Amino acid sequence: MEQSKRNVNPIFFAKIFLFSYVLTAVFLLLLAMLLYKFRLSETVTNIGIILIYILACFFSGFLTGKKMGSRKFLWGMLVGIGYFAILALLSIAVQKGTIQLSGSFLSTLFLCAGSGMLGGMLS
Repeated sequence: MEQSKRNVNPIFFAKIFLFSYVLTAVFLLLLAMLLYKFRLSETVTNIGIILIYILACFFSGFLTGKKMGSRKFLWGMLVGIGYFAILALLSIAVQKGTIQLSGSFLSTLFLCAGSGMLGGMLS
């Protein structure tokens, strides 16, 4: 039974990524409403976006760790990296193929990977 629990299923990962982006969309809508209602500063908005990335990756890593059973931290980290990779590809598509490899780009990668890993470890 343990062996079937560790089976890598692409459908499961598609569902996890769909879950993480639906969660992201819900949190971004909530942040937009708060921004409109309270006229939040740019700094507060940027912090909110970072927290949304962290929460989405954490919960996705948590669910993945529950499903995979072993090496939960690794699976959670991979889900966080996958979330970031999809986010980066969408950003490249929107910006018509240009992307800046700045400190915020790399820190977002580390935040996504780390929060996914933490979610997997705590599952």
